[in-house]
Amino acid sequence: MTNYEIMFIVKSTLDEQTLNNTTKDIQKLISDNKGKVIEFKDMGRKKLAYPINKEVSGYYYLMQVEATHEVIGEFDRKLRINENILRHLILKKESE
Repeated sequence: MTNYEIMFIVKSTLDEQTLNNTTKDIQKLISDNKGKVIEFKDMGRKKLAYPINKEVSGYYYLMQVEATHEVIGEFDRKLRINENILRHLILKKESE
Protein backbone atom coordinates (compact mmCIF):
# COMPACT_ATOMS: atom_id res chain seq x y z
CA MET A 1 0.00 0.00 0.00
CA THR A 2 1.04 3.56 -0.74
CA ASN A 3 0.51 6.72 1.29
CA TYR A 4 -1.42 9.57 -0.30
CA GLU A 5 -2.41 13.06 0.74
CA ILE A 6 -5.78 14.24 -0.54
CA MET A 7 -7.21 17.74 -0.33
CA PHE A 8 -10.72 18.56 -1.48
CA ILE A 9 -13.05 21.56 -1.41
CA VAL A 10 -16.78 21.14 -0.74
CA LYS A 11 -19.41 23.73 -1.73
CA SER A 12 -20.12 26.23 1.05
CA THR A 13 -23.80 26.55 0.06
CA LEU A 14 -24.64 23.05 1.37
CA ASP A 15 -26.63 22.61 4.56
CA GLU A 16 -24.83 21.06 7.55
CA GLN A 17 -26.41 17.61 7.16
CA THR A 18 -25.45 17.34 3.47
CA LEU A 19 -21.94 18.58 4.26
CA ASN A 20 -21.48 15.92 6.97
CA ASN A 21 -22.88 13.19 4.71
CA THR A 22 -20.56 14.22 1.86
CA THR A 23 -17.43 14.08 4.04
CA LYS A 24 -18.45 10.73 5.56
CA ASP A 25 -19.12 9.29 2.08
CA ILE A 26 -15.68 10.40 0.90
CA GLN A 27 -13.97 8.70 3.84
CA LYS A 28 -16.14 5.62 3.25
CA LEU A 29 -14.95 5.40 -0.38
CA ILE A 30 -11.44 4.67 0.90
CA SER A 31 -12.32 2.37 3.80
CA ASP A 32 -14.84 0.29 1.80
CA ASN A 33 -12.16 -0.56 -0.77
CA LYS A 34 -9.64 -1.90 1.77
CA GLY A 35 -7.86 1.43 2.12
CA LYS A 36 -7.16 3.18 5.42
CA VAL A 37 -7.85 6.79 6.39
CA ILE A 38 -4.93 7.70 8.65
CA GLU A 39 -5.91 11.32 9.33
CA PHE A 40 -8.88 13.51 8.41
CA LYS A 41 -8.61 17.24 9.03
CA ASP A 42 -11.32 19.87 8.63
CA MET A 43 -9.57 23.11 7.66
CA GLY A 44 -12.74 25.21 7.75
CA ARG A 45 -14.46 27.56 5.36
CA LYS A 46 -12.20 29.74 3.24
CA LYS A 47 -12.60 32.20 0.41
CA LEU A 48 -11.56 30.78 -2.97
CA ALA A 49 -8.87 32.53 -5.01
CA TYR A 50 -11.32 32.69 -7.91
CA PRO A 51 -14.97 31.65 -8.36
CA ILE A 52 -15.55 27.99 -9.22
CA ASN A 53 -19.02 27.23 -10.63
CA LYS A 54 -20.24 30.56 -9.19
CA GLU A 55 -19.04 29.57 -5.68
CA VAL A 56 -16.80 32.11 -3.94
CA SER A 57 -15.96 30.08 -0.81
CA GLY A 58 -15.72 26.44 0.20
CA TYR A 59 -14.97 24.02 3.02
CA TYR A 60 -11.43 22.65 2.82
CA TYR A 61 -10.53 19.13 3.99
CA LEU A 62 -7.21 17.28 4.14
CA MET A 63 -6.87 13.49 4.33
CA GLN A 64 -3.88 11.21 4.82
CA VAL A 65 -4.70 7.78 3.42
CA GLU A 66 -3.03 4.45 2.78
CA ALA A 67 -4.38 2.67 -0.29
CA THR A 68 -3.53 0.90 -3.54
CA HIS A 69 -3.32 2.62 -6.90
CA GLU A 70 -6.60 1.02 -8.01
CA VAL A 71 -8.47 2.34 -4.95
CA ILE A 72 -7.15 5.86 -5.58
CA GLY A 73 -8.15 5.64 -9.25
CA GLU A 74 -11.73 4.74 -8.32
CA PHE A 75 -11.74 7.42 -5.59
CA ASP A 76 -10.60 10.04 -8.13
CA ARG A 77 -13.33 8.98 -10.59
CA LYS A 78 -16.08 9.26 -7.97
CA LEU A 79 -14.91 12.67 -6.74
CA ARG A 80 -14.96 13.98 -10.33
CA ILE A 81 -18.66 13.14 -10.69
CA ASN A 82 -19.71 14.32 -7.19
CA GLU A 83 -21.52 17.65 -7.66
CA ASN A 84 -20.77 18.77 -4.07
CA ILE A 85 -16.98 18.71 -4.62
CA LEU A 86 -15.56 21.84 -6.26
CA ARG A 87 -11.94 20.67 -6.57
CA HIS A 88 -9.71 17.86 -5.33
CA LEU A 89 -6.01 17.06 -5.42
CA ILE A 90 -4.33 13.70 -4.79
CA LEU A 91 -0.61 13.59 -4.03
CA LYS A 92 1.48 10.47 -3.62
CA LYS A 93 3.73 10.82 -0.57
CA GLU A 94 7.37 9.86 -0.85
CA SER A 95 8.68 6.96 1.25
CA GLU A 96 10.68 8.11 4.22
